[in-house]
Amino acid sequence: MSHNTFGHLFRVTTWGESHGVALGCVVDGCPPGLRFTLGEIQAWLDKRKPGQSRFVTQRREDDLVKVLSGVMMDDDGETMITTGTPVSMMIENTDQRSKDYGEIARRYRPGHADFTYDLKYGIRDYRGGGRSSARETAARVAAGGLARKVVPGLKVRAALVQIGKHRINRDNWDWSTVDSNPFFAPDPAIVPVWEEYLDGIRKAGSSVGAVVEVVAEGVPAGIGAPIYAKLDQDIASALMSINAVKGVEIGEGFASAELTGEDNADEMRMGKDGNPIFLSNHAGGVLGGISTGQPVIARFAIKPTSSILTERRSIDADGNDVDVRTKGRHDPCVGIRAVPIGEAMVACVVADHYLRDRGQTGRLK
Repeated sequence: MSHNTFGHLFRVTTWGESHGVALGCVVDGCPPGLRFTLGEIQAWLDKRKPGQSRFVTQRREDDLVKVLSGVMMDDDGETMITTGTPVSMMIENTDQRSKDYGEIARRYRPGHADFTYDLKYGIRDYRGGGRSSARETAARVAAGGLARKVVPGLKVRAALVQIGKHRINRDNWDWSTVDSNPFFAPDPAIVPVWEEYLDGIRKAGSSVGAVVEVVAEGVPAGIGAPIYAKLDQDIASALMSINAVKGVEIGEGFASAELTGEDNADEMRMGKDGNPIFLSNHAGGVLGGISTGQPVIARFAIKPTSSILTERRSIDADGNDVDVRTKGRHDPCVGIRAVPIGEAMVACVVADHYLRDRGQTGRLK
């Protein structure tokens, strides 16, 4: 299976399966001299790990990350310093239950990658989906923690803005509440609504989709390139690579189809400090594929997980019609744990474009 690497200069290769011994990543092209602690990387993984509330899968994984290469330890015995060589990180799997998937070893779960994997490779890892499992994204989150260190002043945050038909009230947006509720919700008023709604979904053995919004602040103006290396193009590609993502939009996205040219244009004025000021940000911080210096804003839609208790019609590997219900531990809304994954992917793309711009123009330090 090829195509396990993304990025150009900041290149991330992930490895491992859902029910294997371990999984991890190799970050190639990481600049030397970056300083970080294991705790800083672990903090991002702790946001993604399963079993933290009744609204996500109850698989119990500590997701403890180990750094295997590419660093030297500082004199304080805690701070790691990148050497410029590949940084390899590993996360062990400790709570696999492969027997939960025995019944679907030859049955294709509707909505999953089972059929297409078998069609393409002639073999598939039915134990939790193997490489197609969202378990693989833990390695991306680890890489994203390192990517945040590449760009000075970069802050990448994400929040859940919709579950099913229930959306947040944007007038209530408060970043300080995102990490204090089980949904990463920026609107405190939506939390009890989502709790009641997802309790019903969970008890019914069903699932529902969601929308995540990612905001990257401190993105330097001028990174990205026209035509085939657009910043928003690569962000869209990175977010689409996340399991279960079915749509991505930048800035106003699909809502811009309802706007007039007057409404959509981000007008500008010269600030007193000699720097331009944008009066709006419909473009989501990117014009012509190049960053404007405004916050880069992206949203992505997550489909409902197809692992549900309700029987669905399908076929098996022998061509027989079958009914399939998926046992095991699954997320009633996989979009919740996609929040830190979206952050990580955007951080990796921005870091990659930062290094590419520095290599081409030499203007970024």
